[in-house]
Amino acid sequence: MTRMRFGAFLAPHHPIGEHPMLQFRRDLDLAEQLDRLGYDEFWCGEHHSTGWEMIASPEMFLAAAGERTHRIGLGTGVVSLPYHHPFNVAQRMVQLDHMTGGRAIFGSGPGALPSDAHTLGIDPMVQRDRQDEAIGVIRRLLRGEERFDHESEWFTLRDAKLQLLPLQEDMPFAVASMISPSGMTLAGKHGTGVLSIGSMSTEGLMALPTQWAFAEDAAEKYGNAVHRRDWRIVMSWHVAETREQARAEARDGLMRWHNEYTVGTLMRPGAGVFDSPDEAVDKTAFSEGAAAVIGTPDDLVASIRQMQEITAGFGTVIGFVHDWANPEATARSWDLVARHVVPEINGFTQSYRESQKYVIEHRESFDRAGQAIVAKIMENERAVDAMKKQQTAQAAMPAHHAPDLSKVGS
Repeated sequence: MTRMRFGAFLAPHHPIGEHPMLQFRRDLDLAEQLDRLGYDEFWCGEHHSTGWEMIASPEMFLAAAGERTHRIGLGTGVVSLPYHHPFNVAQRMVQLDHMTGGRAIFGSGPGALPSDAHTLGIDPMVQRDRQDEAIGVIRRLLRGEERFDHESEWFTLRDAKLQLLPLQEDMPFAVASMISPSGMTLAGKHGTGVLSIGSMSTEGLMALPTQWAFAEDAAEKYGNAVHRRDWRIVMSWHVAETREQARAEARDGLMRWHNEYTVGTLMRPGAGVFDSPDEAVDKTAFSEGAAAVIGTPDDLVASIRQMQEITAGFGTVIGFVHDWANPEATARSWDLVARHVVPEINGFTQSYRESQKYVIEHRESFDRAGQAIVAKIMENERAVDAMKKQQTAQAAMPAHHAPDLSKVGS
């Protein structure tokens, strides 16, 4: 069976009111925790407005995370390419790859926040075309092609060639995809992976069954190949030992996130405020077509398996990082996923269960082992006397093949 990879996506979405320095440090603490727990990837984004999304340079953040982690992949989720000269983006990704020991993953997007584009004086109608153009140039640079010129209405290159290439021979690429076909089409055109962010909404979930076809069609058109193992799908969850505990931990923060940010700040079309924390939980995680899990590890296992069926297969499930619960409960949620969800999805404990079942169903072999011990005891009178004295004593921790002492001397 193909192993499902697990990761985290940090936009971040932090409520306004806490010390920014401490929020940065807590996010780094999370990256360190996920690395220790065996997660495969950690992604963080680029935003310049709204107050809630406070990381302006994913490369700087991931370089710091690289010093506190050892094995986890570190992805830009994402660099908004229309905001940057492509040559500078390529240079920063190369440096990040070397500074993290070859763990950089390059994720790109057109820019998610209209307020960012407005501040930079960029027409939203040109953002996706600029992302497309920039990806083509950056891939040429990272492949180490011979010097080339490129003339564009928004940037110019003269005799361009990187003086240092990535540490990885083939740095992983991913393109952000929401609900429209544009992200998937770009992935197919350039032969990259996909980071599906739209899956966090009901509308995005409904679009997933048809999304991969856009990537395959574009790949065929441009002579490339795309692979489902490179498809990453973002999901929202908060898990605890019981559903009741998960609800209690997530309800207030979820309501604040939805009412103050999704509705109050982003003014997401069609989204209305929740009247109570319980309504927030019910509509987010327990209504028909719900796109989030608030419950137990078993609930999340069922949701991931359903997502596998909906999509017909993907490679990595990425948990969306949020502050629905307090830091302690949030850390415990990620811990529970690593301890219970990851091994269940990937079948890591299946052989354990088979081994246990085999032992239970083949008692005759192990009964004979006990008989062998009794036989040796019976050969020695002193051993027989000692065993008789122990018959009335209750062993705190009996041996694996402890004999039935009542048969000794009978």
